[in-house]
Amino acid sequence: MKLEKKIENLIINKNATMLGVGPMSKNVVDSTIELSNKYKVPIMLIASRRQIECKALGGGYCNNWTTEAFSKYVKKKDKLNQIILCRDHGGPWQGNPNKEKKLDIKKSMIDAKKSFMADIDNDFKIIHIDPSISTTGKIIPKNIIIKRLFHLYEFVIDYAKKKNKEILIEIGTEEQSGSTSTYEDLEIFLKSTQSFVNKKKLSFPNFIVIQSGTKVMETKNIGSFESPIRIKNEIPVEIQIFQVLEICKKYNIFMKEHNADYLTNDSLSWHPRIGIHATNVAPEYGVSETRALLNIFEKYGDFKSKEEFIDLAFKSNKWKKWMIDKNDLKKDLNKAEIAGHYIFSNKKTIELKKKFLKKNNLSENSLDKFLKNNIKTSIKRYLTNFNLI
Repeated sequence: MKLEKKIENLIINKNATMLGVGPMSKNVVDSTIELSNKYKVPIMLIASRRQIECKALGGGYCNNWTTEAFSKYVKKKDKLNQIILCRDHGGPWQGNPNKEKKLDIKKSMIDAKKSFMADIDNDFKIIHIDPSISTTGKIIPKNIIIKRLFHLYEFVIDYAKKKNKEILIEIGTEEQSGSTSTYEDLEIFLKSTQSFVNKKKLSFPNFIVIQSGTKVMETKNIGSFESPIRIKNEIPVEIQIFQVLEICKKYNIFMKEHNADYLTNDSLSWHPRIGIHATNVAPEYGVSETRALLNIFEKYGDFKSKEEFIDLAFKSNKWKKWMIDKNDLKKDLNKAEIAGHYIFSNKKTIELKKKFLKKNNLSENSLDKFLKNNIKTSIKRYLTNFNLI
């Protein structure tokens, strides 16, 4: 069954919301594959360029995997061929920030193309093109974003055809506003996209990222999706989403929601009922694993290892972008939980875990099993509420 039909069958016939899982760690990847095979349900693994990157561009922080090694690993472990490999937020300045901030737009576009080519070569099936990032902190004008999007769109489709690979395209931006997309803006954007693909004789995109009122900060969702307090001048979510879905139906494109982490079960269960087609979740799974690791340190009375890990996570500074209060710089447990998954492949963290296992006469497999059970509980919450299992 072709991928497009497989997805249509799941979303429409089963009245389900597809789940995209961010590969926050090897254990998150393993948990996702194991659940997808156990329940025989397709799940998307949505890799950002920071998490998974091609060998030519230095690899990513998730298990230090390159695109090539990640794809090979997943395909070998995914016995029932249920996992859909996806690129999340591909585009200029979306890779390693320490390297990318030094690049001008020309060089960053070249790197984005290298990354996309590796994705397609290694059987990534859904390619998200997002050229909305700026290294200066300034907002890029919409006409410039669309110009870059269409340039990369044509490049990606042409390369896939050349390599005889089936891919689906996702379009939409990085923005996490916490409010909803306006249906007027969406209509204008999809109309211009339709005009472009018709002119170039290209296929229309399959997914569009919609701002549904979700926004992840710290370890909570602070957007308007489930908030009784409305953002100024915003049409209530429950009205706006239906209008947006009508436009998606008109253009025969699936709506994709990002940043659904930490939503309540009640909110999640409304997704398939409302008709939200697909949703991405990532930080929540990294936090689940980090909390489980800290809990097992505590369970065995190894408070030294717990404090060492908290210190390493805090010093990584990876928690900073997730903070509501940007002036809150004190070391605490919450910041370590937020940043923990970023340092799982750090040499010091690996050594710390080895010492803990040896000291307590535990095997690496037993530790990973404990961590994966906690991750699976978190993932299953979404699978259940989305009518996938």
